[in-house]
Amino acid sequence: MVGTFRPRRMASVALLGALALGLAACGGEYPNSTFNPNSEYNAAIDALWDKLLFWGTLVFIGVEAALVYTIFKFRRRPDGGVPKQVHGNTALEITWTAIPAVILIFIAIPTVRTIFKTQAKATPEALQVEVIGHQWWWEFRYPQYGITTANELYLPNGRTVNFQLKTIDVLHSFWIPQMGGKRDLISNRTNYLWFTPNKDLPSSAWNGFCAEFCGPSHANMKFRVYTVTSDEFAQWTAHQKQPAIFPAVALAPATAAPAVAPVPSGTGSTPMLQVAATSAMADTTAPAAPVPVWVFPKDKLEKEFAYTIPQTPITNQISFDEALIGTGDAERGRQTYGKSSCIGCHAIAGTPFNMAAVGPNLTHVGSRYTIAGGLYPNDAKHLSYWIKSAPHMKPGSIMPSLGKGVTDPKTKMVVNVGGLTDAEVADIVAYLQALK
Repeated sequence: MVGTFRPRRMASVALLGALALGLAACGGEYPNSTFNPNSEYNAAIDALWDKLLFWGTLVFIGVEAALVYTIFKFRRRPDGGVPKQVHGNTALEITWTAIPAVILIFIAIPTVRTIFKTQAKATPEALQVEVIGHQWWWEFRYPQYGITTANELYLPNGRTVNFQLKTIDVLHSFWIPQMGGKRDLISNRTNYLWFTPNKDLPSSAWNGFCAEFCGPSHANMKFRVYTVTSDEFAQWTAHQKQPAIFPAVALAPATAAPAVAPVPSGTGSTPMLQVAATSAMADTTAPAAPVPVWVFPKDKLEKEFAYTIPQTPITNQISFDEALIGTGDAERGRQTYGKSSCIGCHAIAGTPFNMAAVGPNLTHVGSRYTIAGGLYPNDAKHLSYWIKSAPHMKPGSIMPSLGKGVTDPKTKMVVNVGGLTDAEVADIVAYLQALK
């Protein structure tokens, strides 16, 4: 059967295609776009993308034009005869081989240049940041400042940052879309990535992600990046270098006998824990006048960078007496924390017998905006549920359920001995939130 050309049908198809393209162009601003040159790394990748898109578009137009021309020129007609059979056309074959080769040269040269630029070593004066991937959270170390933090990364505008990328367990991939660069974290190997946040950038907040599937909570392995001025970065580092400052623990005079922290009756405290409390109270190395806390302004975060604030709903698999939220006693929480299994996984600088490195460093956890690998906001409610049963809040979390009476989803065992009541969890939350 011979088909007939129908202009009306072709016009309908063209109109539908134009409508689809128009709708595709109506998208709003995407907060995690990579097409914002906020660093020289992103600018280089963006420039390369523009070149590749240009040459790719030319090729597409040329190929489609030739295809459409051929379809209409040599379409079957009612009075058409049998097409002449041909075999080979040397000139045509040379042409369609040479043209792609020339186009590939135009693509290869800028690509190779960009690769060499982005793979070069960072400048010696760069800020060094060790990035360590865990299942499923991020650890950030600043060796030049002696700072260790988790899931929140502060970078000074105008200063090159050299990231040393390592993993504790499986493969991960470090990615900050707005800054550019995505580099894998590979077992038994250190990869490197560097870029410089533009010096004229205002203080800003960005999202960071793991871009390599790494387990059941891969999608929940997030972090926050704050690019700040050099003065703000200096304030942040000065505060972060301090040990934990807990208001309820007064520094004892150098000549006075250290006082033992009171322990409520029935708590089953051990002499070692009493010694730990005594040592913490007698620590005379902490500064007499603590450096003021400085973090990215909360009002600025909420007004201008609300897309970085997590909105993950709380699971309905566990319950918590929400009447206790915000009513905990920080001093009582400090003592309960010191007797719990928390000290076996976390570190709080300046607190003896609490220097483990399995979980995130909690020295200044109260000054962070997120918990659980950037999955939840760091407030009393979410922190209470998290401490009670992290595996219910985040699938695959290696932090065990601590709430008394909770059935741990991994071990399938009910937590009884050593489990924390909701009141004890509320006290620990008050203590952790006091660690600014």
